[in-house]
Order: sequence, then structure tokens, then C-alpha cells
Amino acid sequence: MGLVYANIDLINAVDHENARRNIIGEEEVKRMHVIMMVDSGAYMMAINETIQSQLELPLIERRKVQVADGRVVEYDVVGPIHVHFANRKATCNAFVLPGDCEPLLGAIPMEEMDVLIHPLRQELIVNPEHPNYAVLKMK
Repeated sequence: MGLVYANIDLINAVDHENARRNIIGEEEVKRMHVIMMVDSGAYMMAINETIQSQLELPLIERRKVQVADGRVVEYDVVGPIHVHFANRKATCNAFVLPGDCEPLLGAIPMEEMDVLIHPLRQELIVNPEHPNYAVLKMK
């Protein structure tokens, strides 16, 4: 299977909550559309410094992670971020990769949105067993 990419909308969840409380206007909520590589082998979502800067996501902590080549590195974790794809949404934190590194949509937000990688079409799709709403597994 080749690489799979998806059109994802990212929204600063703190801004969204502040708009809901009428602290800021809806037009002040920072959001952006990104094309992310869908990586079911990665647990978390990863964005880059450019995305983090544009969304002005607050730092939560620094965490160590093992990357594909086996090295253990430390990255900032920011959030919360609302993640939207098709008729699905999730809220999660994200690792911040340096510079303009390619952003990754990992398995945890994919599970929360109940989306799948279609192997023949090589694209992200909503789960055809639940086309109208996400169904999460509790077992």
C-alpha cells in the first residue's frame, strides 16, 4: 500500500470554547485546512512548527517519543485541537515536529473519528458500517 493523505481541518479548541462563551467572536477562532499523511502506525497526531504557530496552540508538556528510525527524541506537545474530516471530528493533542515537517494523522484521532484507510483507493474514508456518525469501541 502506498502513502495515504487526507484533507483535514484543524481548529484551536481553546479559541472554539472562548467563542462558545462569547469571550471572542467566531471569526477570531484560529483554524486551518491541511493535507496530512494518514499514518495508522503512529499513535498520536503530529503537526509542524508552522501549523502550531498559525493556530497559536498552547504548550502542554514535552514528551519523549521513539521515531521511525528507532531514535528517542523529545518534542513539544500542544493542544487541544479539534480535528475534522468529512462528517467526523475528534479532539486531541499533537506533537510538534520541527520546521515544515509533514504533519501526521495517527491512530488515536482516527479511532475517535471512526475512519479507515481504504487499501484499494488509498484514501481515508468514514467507516462504511457507520456512515452517519462515529461509533467508538469501549472494549
